[in-house]
Formats: sequence, structure tokens, C-alpha cells
Amino acid sequence: MISNAGRTRMKVCCISSFEEAQMAVACGADAVGLVSKMPSGPGVISDSLIYEIAQIISPPVATFLLTSEEKADSIADHLVHSGANTVQIVSHVDPSEHERLRKKLPRGLKVVQVVHVEDEYAVELAQDYAPYVDALLLDSGNPSENELGGTGRIHDWTHSKAIVESAAAPVFLAGGLTPENVGEAVKTVGPFAVDVCSGVRTNGKLDPEKLAAFYLALSVA
Repeated sequence: MISNAGRTRMKVCCISSFEEAQMAVACGADAVGLVSKMPSGPGVISDSLIYEIAQIISPPVATFLLTSEEKADSIADHLVHSGANTVQIVSHVDPSEHERLRKKLPRGLKVVQVVHVEDEYAVELAQDYAPYVDALLLDSGNPSENELGGTGRIHDWTHSKAIVESAAAPVFLAGGLTPENVGEAVKTVGPFAVDVCSGVRTNGKLDPEKLAAFYLALSVA
């Protein structure tokens, strides 16, 4: 399991190149997100590029494959062939798929389930997933509209705080985070980690000044 102890970690998502991956790590990222084929949202790159980027990232920095696959067999196959060490499942899959997934994944690979926080039902959903995963990631998508992340929207942090307090798994907080609001987010929600994409980009490109400002704001939160 992912440990809850210590400082708030930082995941930089939507990495699109070797240069962005190296910039994120140099600026203190504990994890990088590599986005495979999605029905919507930014940052999608080819599976071959995901594999190549994953090979240049060394522990302890984690590599997250973002997959829209929904069945255990397909999820496991996607992760193993991606070269990443963690799978981020962006759809609200049936919890029974997690039981099957655990049996299929090689030892040491980790599973993170996204919970899209649309209303108070997200708290119940997070509690259902928590026993089966290494962490939860709270985002601001709308699965009924095939919107599975990367929206740049903030959701209701009171629901996120309730999940942190009640779910038996570490929590990553995503959704509209910026250098200006990440400190408030951490103080309000108390997550294990934060996940940022659009909030540290300019014209779609990772911005070193915004990323440094984000890391500083997170460090003093």
C-alpha cells in the first residue's frame, strides 16, 4: 500500500514528452501521469511514447498509466505493456473488476482508482473502492458524459474531505488545482497527494515557472 505518512506529495499529469517528464522530476514531482487513449480531455500520447518515457523515470518517482479500459484483463494487459508501475483507472469500474485485477497484475504494480466527485454519492463510491486499491484519486469529471478528467474544474472539497476522513486508502486530490489554490486545497481536504495538469501549463505546455510556484505553495501549505 501507498503510505500516508509525511508531506503532501505531488503528481504532475498529462506529461507529453521526455522534456516534460524531466522537468516535472526536477521540480519535485513524486509521480508523473501518462495519458493513453481517452474519450475526452488533454494530454493523450501514444502507448509507445508512454513506454519510452516510463523507461527514463527512476524510482522513487512513480509512473502512472491513465487508462480508460474497464475490464480487469484489459487493464492488466495495458499496464504491463506500458512499462509504467501504476495504473490510474479513470472510469467508475465495477469493484468486482478490482478483485480480478489483483490476481492478474505482477507483484509490485499498483492500482489507483479515480472517483469523480459530482455529489455526496462519491463518498460512498470511494468507500466501496478503498479496500481493493492502493490509492484513490478524486477528480472533477462527468462519467455519464464520457468526461473522465482533465477538466480544469474544482469540485466540492467538502465531499473530498469526507472521503479522506472515511475511506481506508490514501487520497490524491485533482481538479482545477493551481499555484494560487493548492495551499487552501491541502488545508481543507488533507490529501496524501495532489495531482496537477492544466494549472501548471501555458498554451498546453508545461510551464517551469508555474510548476515551481505550485511546488513552493504546496511545500508551505
